[in-house]
Amino acid sequence: MNKHTVTFPGGLTFTVTAGTTLKEIMNDAGINFDFPCGGRGRCGKCKVLLTAGAGEPTAEDRKALSAEELAQGIRLACMTKVQSDLQVEFLSEKNVSHQILLSGLDRTAKVEPHLVKRYVEVDKATVEDMRTDWQRIKDGLAAQGSDSKADTARITVIRDVPDLLRSARHKITAVIHNNEIRGLEPGNTTEKLLGMAFDIGTTSIAGYLMDLYTGKELAVTSTLNPQTQFGADVISRITHVNTDPDGLKDLHRVVTDAVNTLLGEAVAQAGVTRQDVYAVSVVGNTCMHHLFVGINPRDVALAPYVPVIAEPLEINPRELRLEINPAGKVFVLPNIAGFVGADTVGVLLATELDKSEEIKLVVDIGTNGEMALGNKNRILACSTAAGPAFEGAQITCGMRGASGAIDHVNFASGVDYSVIGDVEPLGICGSALLDTVAGLLKTGLIDPRGRFRKPEEVTNPAGRKLTDRLISYNDSPAFLLAGGEAGSRPIVVTQKDIRELQLAKGAIASGIRILIRNYGLEVEDITEVLLAGAFGNYLNPHSACAIGLIPPELEDRIKMVGNAAGAGCKLALLSTGEYRRAAVAARNVEFIELGSDPAFTNTFANAMLFPDME
Repeated sequence: MNKHTVTFPGGLTFTVTAGTTLKEIMNDAGINFDFPCGGRGRCGKCKVLLTAGAGEPTAEDRKALSAEELAQGIRLACMTKVQSDLQVEFLSEKNVSHQILLSGLDRTAKVEPHLVKRYVEVDKATVEDMRTDWQRIKDGLAAQGSDSKADTARITVIRDVPDLLRSARHKITAVIHNNEIRGLEPGNTTEKLLGMAFDIGTTSIAGYLMDLYTGKELAVTSTLNPQTQFGADVISRITHVNTDPDGLKDLHRVVTDAVNTLLGEAVAQAGVTRQDVYAVSVVGNTCMHHLFVGINPRDVALAPYVPVIAEPLEINPRELRLEINPAGKVFVLPNIAGFVGADTVGVLLATELDKSEEIKLVVDIGTNGEMALGNKNRILACSTAAGPAFEGAQITCGMRGASGAIDHVNFASGVDYSVIGDVEPLGICGSALLDTVAGLLKTGLIDPRGRFRKPEEVTNPAGRKLTDRLISYNDSPAFLLAGGEAGSRPIVVTQKDIRELQLAKGAIASGIRILIRNYGLEVEDITEVLLAGAFGNYLNPHSACAIGLIPPELEDRIKMVGNAAGAGCKLALLSTGEYRRAAVAARNVEFIELGSDPAFTNTFANAMLFPDME
C-alpha cells in the first residue's frame, strides 16, 4: 500500500498510509486541534492550508468553504485523505493565544488542608526498647497531638521504613491524611505543602497552584481542553467513547496529559517542584468528571441520563497518572445529576447560594448551561443543551475569545466594535454575536422571529441607515459587520447564525423560566442574578436582556462572578470543611429534568422568540 509524507508546522513529519485523514494523523500524534463536530465534516471549522499537495476538494469542502478558500488550498482536516505528500499549515486563527477567564469570586474560608506534614525524631531501638520501627514512628507522631495520630499506612510506605529511617538518622517527615501515613520523607520537609485546583471545562482547563498553609495563589495556568479534537460538545465525545474501542482511553489520556502539562507549567512559574504538590482538587461537568477519572459516561447521554457516581471521590494520583508527590491525594468534587456536575457544586460553594437568605439565580453559560435557583432553604437546579454558539463554534465567522476576535459591538452611532488584541478582526466571538443580534433587533433589521427584514421593510430610522449592510452571503441573508472591502474577507452574521443563537438563548431562557415556575416564584422575587463562567463574565448584560436570554426585569440585578467553578474548586482544595460542605450541598439540590417537564416544549418554543423591541 502506498505511503506518503505529511509535514506540519515546526517540521513535524509523518509517513502514513494513503487514505489516512489529517484528523487521524493529528489525533494519533497528540496535536491539539479543534474538531467541533467530532470530525463529521459538518461544522466547517477544522480548516487547514495545504501549501503543497492539495487535491480536489471533497463535497464537504465545497459546502463549507468559499471558492476563494478552495483556490488557496484550504481544506477541512477531518475530510482530507492523504493521497500524496502534503505540506500542512495552520490558519492564523489557530495560532493565536486564547483568552480564558481565570479569576473567581473571592470570599473567605478557613484554611484546613486535607493532608498534614509532621516532622518527628523517632526513638532508636535498644535492648531495653524493642518496639518495632513502625510502632516507634506512630508513637512519635502521637506524642505531637491528635492531628498527628496515624493508625495505618500503605504497604509501599512500610516497605521503605527500614532504609529510610536509618539513612535519615531517624529524622523524618510524615505525610498524613485521615490517620493514614501516606508517605515518609527524610529530614524536615514541612516547609512546603502545595496543592492544585483544576476546573476542567468542555472547552478549556484552568489550573491554580495554591499554598495549602496560607491559601495564597502561587501560579495560574490554562489551556484549551484537548478533547475538542474529538468534538466540541459532550455528546460528540460520548459518541467517540461508544463507537471507538479505544475511545474512553483516548479521552482520559488527553485530559490527564493536559493536567500534567499545566502542573509542570505552574510549578515552574512558582519555582517549586511537582514533589511539593500533595493535593489536587477537580471540578467539571458530569461528562468531564467521568472522562477525567476514566469512567464511561455512556448513560449520561441516554434517558434517564443517570451518572455512574455522584459522590465525592478521593483517588491516589498514580491511578490517574498524575505527576505529583505519590503521597498526595486527588479530591474530585461530587456531581448532582447527569448534566449538572461538580462544576455547578463549585459554583454553589463560591457563591454561597446554600447560605443565602435571599433568593438568587446562578447561571453558568457555556456549551452546557447549568443554573441554580434558591437560597439556604431550597435550591433547584437544571441543565440546558445550549450548544457551542456562545463559544463561537458553528457560527459562520465564529471563533473563541482570542486575539483578532470581535468581542463587543455597539449600534449607538452606526456600527462600532472592539477587537481583542487591537488587531485586524479575524472573526466574531460569542459576546459580540450577542451584541450584534441585540443591535439588529433594536434597529429593526430583524423581526422577533429572528428573520432578516428586506431593506424596503425596515422602518426604524437607525435601521434604515444600515440597510446597505444587509447582504447575501453564500446565498443566505446576512449582516456585514466588518471587512469586505477591496477583497478583504467579510465578517458577517448570517441567518443561520441567528438561528444558532436563538437555539442557545432559548435553551437558557426556558431553563430559567421552568426553575422559577417550579419554585413557585415570580421573576421579581429574584434579588440577584450571578453570571458565572467565561462567557457570562464577558457578555453585555443589556444585550443579554434585550434578546431575552435573561428576563429584562432583572437587568439591574446582574452581577458577574467570573470563574466561580474554579473559585469553588480552590475552596474545596484549601479547606476540608468546604469540601465536606460541597457533598452536603450536592445532596440537597433538587434536580429538574427539563425534558420531562410537560411545559418544556411550549416554553422552549416561546423562549426562541426575541422580544418585540418595536
